[in-house]
Formats: sequence, structure tokens, C-alpha cells
Amino acid sequence: MKQLSSNQVRQMFLDFFEKKGHSIEPSASLVPIEDPTLLWINSGVATLKKYFDGSVIPENRRIVNAQKSIRTNDIENVGKTARHHTLFEMLGNFSIGDYFKEEAILWAWEFLTDEKWLNLDPQKLYVTVYPEDKEAAQIWREKVGLAEDHIVEVADNFWDIGAGPSGPDSEIFYDRGEAFDTLAKDDPENYPGGENERWLEIWNLVFSEFNHKEDDTYEPLPNKNIDTGMGLERLVSILQDAPTNFETDLFMPIIKEIEKISNGKKYGENSQDDISFKVIADHLRAVSFAIGDGALPSNEGRGYVLRRLLRRAVMHGKKLGIDEAFMYKLVPIVGKIMFSHYPEILEQQTFIAKVIQTEEERFHETINDGLMILNQLVADLKSAGETRISGKDIFKLYDTFGFPVELTEEYAEDEGLTVDHEGFIKEMEAQRNRARAARSDEKSMGTQNQLFSEVKAESTFIGYDQTTAEGKLEVIATDEKLVPKAEAGDKVRLIFAQTPFYAEMGGQVADKGLIKDATGQLVGKVVDVKKAPAGQPLHTVEVLEELTVGETYHLSVDETVRRKITRNHTATHLLHQALKDSLGQHANQAGSLVTADYLRFDFTHFGQVTQMELAEMERKVNEKIWESLPVVTVETDIETAREMGAMALFGEKYGDVVRVVNVGDYSIELCGGVHVKNSSEIGVFKIISESGIGAGVRRIEAVTSEAAYRFFQTEERRLNKVAHLVKAQQTKDVEAKIEQLQSELKEKQKENEALQAKLTNEQANDIFGEVQEVNGLTVIAAKVEAADMNQLRQFADQWKQKAVSNILALGFAKNGKVNLLTAVDQETIKKGLKAGDLIKEIAPLVGGGGGGRPDMAQAGGKNPAGLTAALDRVTDWVQQNS
Repeated sequence: MKQLSSNQVRQMFLDFFEKKGHSIEPSASLVPIEDPTLLWINSGVATLKKYFDGSVIPENRRIVNAQKSIRTNDIENVGKTARHHTLFEMLGNFSIGDYFKEEAILWAWEFLTDEKWLNLDPQKLYVTVYPEDKEAAQIWREKVGLAEDHIVEVADNFWDIGAGPSGPDSEIFYDRGEAFDTLAKDDPENYPGGENERWLEIWNLVFSEFNHKEDDTYEPLPNKNIDTGMGLERLVSILQDAPTNFETDLFMPIIKEIEKISNGKKYGENSQDDISFKVIADHLRAVSFAIGDGALPSNEGRGYVLRRLLRRAVMHGKKLGIDEAFMYKLVPIVGKIMFSHYPEILEQQTFIAKVIQTEEERFHETINDGLMILNQLVADLKSAGETRISGKDIFKLYDTFGFPVELTEEYAEDEGLTVDHEGFIKEMEAQRNRARAARSDEKSMGTQNQLFSEVKAESTFIGYDQTTAEGKLEVIATDEKLVPKAEAGDKVRLIFAQTPFYAEMGGQVADKGLIKDATGQLVGKVVDVKKAPAGQPLHTVEVLEELTVGETYHLSVDETVRRKITRNHTATHLLHQALKDSLGQHANQAGSLVTADYLRFDFTHFGQVTQMELAEMERKVNEKIWESLPVVTVETDIETAREMGAMALFGEKYGDVVRVVNVGDYSIELCGGVHVKNSSEIGVFKIISESGIGAGVRRIEAVTSEAAYRFFQTEERRLNKVAHLVKAQQTKDVEAKIEQLQSELKEKQKENEALQAKLTNEQANDIFGEVQEVNGLTVIAAKVEAADMNQLRQFADQWKQKAVSNILALGFAKNGKVNLLTAVDQETIKKGLKAGDLIKEIAPLVGGGGGGRPDMAQAGGKNPAGLTAALDRVTDWVQQNS
């Protein structure tokens, strides 16, 4: 067995399969692109689903990757077990309809055992197989030479996620030796494949050979696939002879840095402290990578996951004696560890650290808020003679204040209280159910569709420089099959040998246009164009006259629509750069839509965008338009493009040859879309809206050219209408006229408030004259005429200043609703009577509820008919409680 670093292991795996003809697929963003079924990329195959279900055909059917992944379904186990992580790396090799079981098994064995590679002891390797998969067992036995006692049949060895590709799998285990054998010899889990510490699963080979159909039946896949997954952290722990994944070079440098800032704590000295060290190291990696990929802390979705991870790590920092923001200081060490394969952490470390620091500092404030709430809760329980904190209260602290349940439980124990942990679990499960109900019901992976998977016809897009072309019709397809002809009235999909029609891609919508035959007769309308699985432009066409495969047709794009689209597309590039200039380099594209009518640009940003920043962006874009910058496109390799400073779009993957769009050296981006020749063609650019659309993601919508002109016309009409309404002679006078009207309105409001105060005083004098005495306490309970709850509080302020009575209860009904207010003076509170208890007594009589402090409380209700009864109840309550 070789002693290797984690970086060496990762690179060795990629090199091995590259030598076997695989293309190395770069690790994709943790934030899924166009996949609403996933919160995070959670496996190596997650980004390759389009290849497995046949919706896209890869250039090379053999793929290998090292994919960063996040799973948080069992976050509570992180730090407590040897191998649970939130962020981990999955090494995988994949075959899309190419090689199958024999190659997958033999290559896995070669990589693990050959002295040129990992050189693991074959005697320490065991495999599990699906009982019905006799072929895999035979390959392990006869081709590899594994002994029978090293091959274990396990009924669970079948990979299935519902509709889509599925099949048996074979897991490979490493025997760590008797030192890790903590189970009894006769324990049912004491075997390779069981829940134990001795036999460590390091690789899973999935043989996708069936289509799981919608009716839950299975049929053989037209193209059989291989999908494998090997956890880098687990493999490295074996090669570095580490007791757990955390004692490897992936985590120990982080743990050593934590030691330096902890309160004299050292890793390995105390098991409870070790859990905290592990949690912090694990969660720090996860949040650093997630933020680097555009996710930001928030109260929903993946942002909520980030916030939870950060807060959990902060609380474990407190257990190590760290009482200040500290995680942000550790981002550089994460970047250094992972730099060879993931340079983005160091490249973005300033932004990542800023986000983490802000969230840490905010949580330190939240911790104090949570402690105040918890202290009050404990005091109230003790005063009421109760000894248990309810599950709802624990969940409220957790969900509202981010207060970890462990901390609440520890605090309760210190105070001699118990906790309703089962109730908390029920509240958590209810929340999970709500989240599941809100999650998209779209299928994770579709069943394979053979219709286009075997289509080899080539098609060239020539529409960058022209909008008309002659194209030989190569393919006609209905929804079910390929056909030689299409009749008038059909709606079909066509592939031409060459086409000027742009297929929807990269946010740019497809072209529309016409198809004519050799005589000039109109024979079809192109209503949409998308990419076929093999990449050909696939035209959706409404057929007007017969179309025949093999015939040549005249294809013409709607030039008016194309011009509008290209203006908006180039404007999007200018906006992207202007946005970075105004907000910072962290503001990355998170999606876009370029249509003929408008453009939409989504981007990551931590915080609000001010009107001043929006105005600055708009100004920059228009300046570049008016500078008449040339728009130059070149095709080159990816490395040269990066040297040119070209920006890559969020979530996009690029081949060996890329297209660089350069707008006057101001905006340089990789892009396959269609653009104007000169920025002046855009005419004018106008932002029409900016808003937040999710956790840390904002959206700008804008228009150009004719659409911008129409926008200005609409705004001018509105301004003219406003001028008419405020009686301004000209639009330039509107501002001054509105300011004048606002000033007059303020004066009227002051007069109204003064009159209202006078009426309140007069009404108060009447009310305060009606004092009752109950058991030695003075009580006022009255119905009043009030505009709102604020006026009730004004009555209460006067009552308090004048010390009119010991207890006050007021109410009014308006528009079918009731408002109540109660107040108790300090001397009466000492006798045990509280305003909050009184409001809880009378509010149900008006069909409502409420609460408040001992000295003042308020409530609302929807039953005006009960107001008299509620106020009459006040004296009875005083009688009973005094």
C-alpha cells in the first residue's frame, strides 16, 4: 500500500481512467443547474443525469470526475462517527452505453491493487453483489480471482431511485483488521457490508441495465451504463492509516488551526472536544465551498442549510472556549488544502470570509437574544411550578433564533428542568414534511428515449453571420418515430445539414422563421429550436405543405426578432461587467434569459442593491453603447480564453474549443450566442426592475432599443398624467408641486392629531370618572370610541400618568373587529394580578386572543357582539383573583 496525499490520490484516480479512454469532467458547482429536484449536488452522477437518461449524448461516452458533493440528511452524526461529512468528494468513472460490468470490475481491481497505482493488499478486499446478479459474481470469481469467502451476496445491492435507469451494484470493502473489530463474532452486522467499523466500504460499482418504468415494471435498457462512486475521504484514511477520515491531510491542517485559537484545547485529549473540532472542520469546508459556488446564508432552502451549518460550528466553537467570530479566519487553510483541484476557494477567499464573518457576528447577537428568551422561559416555568420545556418552545428557539437544541437541553439540565425532546422531533418532522410538500415533484431522471439517441446525421449552425441558408433535410421525427415525409397539418421536429436557426441555449431563446421549397412556396413555420441529444439543432415545425427527407429547403430566420435578441444578448454581457464593476467581483451570473422583448439577468449578491448602484450600472452600460465598441468573436481553446480574461458563465461546461465574445475589451466572456457587430446597435439600455428572487440571488430585468423607447413613452405618459392630477403647468414643475402638497398634507395631519388628542382627553375624563371598587382594588372597564390600537395606548398612558385606578380594561369595535387593552399598576402586580392574564381571560369572549407584559397587554378579535360581555368579565376576574 502506497503512502499518498489526498491530492495525489485524486489525481491518480483521474489519470488512471484517462488512460482508459475517459474524458475528465470538471467538478460542477454544488448549486444544481436546471435541476429543481436537488437542493445540492449530492453525488458524482448527479451532474451527469442528462447523459444517463439519453437527453444529451456526450462527446465521449467514457467519463471520469472528482465531484464535490453535499449531503445534510444526517448532519447530527457529523463529528460523532468516523466517516460522516456534509461536504465530501466522490470519485467516479462512468460509461454511457459503452463498456459494462467486466471492464468496470477489472479496472476497479487494477486501480486498487496494481503496484503502479494504489497497491492495496488483495487479501484485504471484499465485495458484495446482488444475489440475482450471477454475471458480476462470476467476473469477480473467474476474471479477478477472488475467493468465495471474499464475495458476499447482499439483497440491498440494487440501485434504484424510481423512474429511470436502475440496476444491481457491487460494493468493494477494505478489511481494516481486528483492531477495528468492535462487534461480537456472532453479531449479524459483523460482515463486509454490515454496520461495523472493520470492513470499510470504499467503492460502489453500479450496473445500470434496466429502465424502471412509470408503472413500476422493469425493462432492459437500450444502452447499459456504468456509474461508480468512491469517497475520497474514506480512501485517503486507509492510505494514510488514519483511525477516521478526520486524521487525514484533508482535515488535520484545519483542526491544527482551530487548536491555535481555542482556549487551550487540543485534539485527541477529550472525546467531547474532539467532536467539536471535527464538526467545525467539516462544516467550514462545506460552507466555504457552497458560498464559493454562489449559495448564501438565509432562512430558506440551501441558504437555511448554510446558516444551520455555520451556527452549529459556532456553538461548537463556544464549547472550545472560542467566544468570537473565528471561522472566517480559517478559510485560507481550506483553500490551501484543496487548491490543486479547487483553486476557486483561494480565488474567492475574501468574499467567502466576508460572508462567513457577517453571519458569525450576526449569530453571536442572536445567541444573546435566544438566551434572553430562554431565561424568561425558564423563569416563567419555575414560577408556574412546571419542570419541563415543551417541544414547541425548543423548536421555536431552534427555528426562530437558530438556537441549537443541544444548547437548550444543556441549559435546561443546568436549571434542573427536563425537555420534551420527542415533541421537538415531532415539530422537526412537521417542518420536513412541509419542505417535502414544497419541493418540486419533477422526476430526478427520465427514462431513456431512443428516438434521437441513434441519429448520427450531422448539422452545422451557420447563423452567426447569416440569417438565410439552403439546408438539406436529414431527419423528420414525430413524437414516436422517425419518418420519411411530413404532411400539411403535422407538427414535427427536423434536422437540416446546415441551418441559420439558433437553438435555445445559454439563456438565449431560439430563432423563429420560415421554410420554403425550391419553388419559393412556404412549406413550414419554425416555432422553436432546441438541441438534440447529440447536439444538432432540432427545429420544431408547423408543416404547411409536404416535407421530404433528402430534399433541400430555403431556411430564413425572422430578422426583426433576431436583431432584438442580439441587442439584448450583447447588452446582457455589458450588464454583467458593469454589475461586477459596481458591486464587486463576487457578483456572478446565476442564470439569464435573453428574448426579443427584454433581458433578465440573475446574479449572486450578499445584500441589497441600492438605487445609486443600479443607476451606476445603467450609466456604464449606456456609455459603452455610445462608445460604439466593436464586438469581436474568436474561437480558441479554453486555456487561451482564460488568459484573455474571458468570464465563464455560471454552471456552464465547456469543450476543448470555446467561443470568446469581446466587446471592446470591456466585456470578455465565453458564449455560444449570437451578438451585434457593434455596441452602438443596441441603441439605449434601461433597467426596469431589480429584486431578490431567493437566498442571495437577485434579478435585474432590462430593455433595449425599441422596447426601451416604448418604456420611456409609457413613463412620459404617466408623468403627464401626474402633472395633470397635481395641477402642475408643466412636467418639470411636478416635483415642486408634489412637495407643496406633501407640506400641506402634513399641516392637515397635525391639525387632525391635535383635534384627536383633544377629543381623547375629553373622552378620557368621562371614562376615568367611572371607577369601580372590587376587593379593595379600583377598576375601570369601559367601551371607548377609538380610531386604532394606538389611541387605546394613549388612553393607557394618560391613565398611568394620572394614577386613576389599579386596573384598566378598554375596548372598541370597528369594521367588524374588536381591540382590547388591559393595564395593571405595579402595586397590584405585586399582589399577583397581571395584565397578560386578564387579557387571556377576556379575549376569547370577542373571538380572539392576545398577550403582553404584566403591566400592559392587548388583544384582537372578530366578534364585536361579545365586547360588552368581555368588559363585564373584568370585575369578576378581579373578584376571583384578589
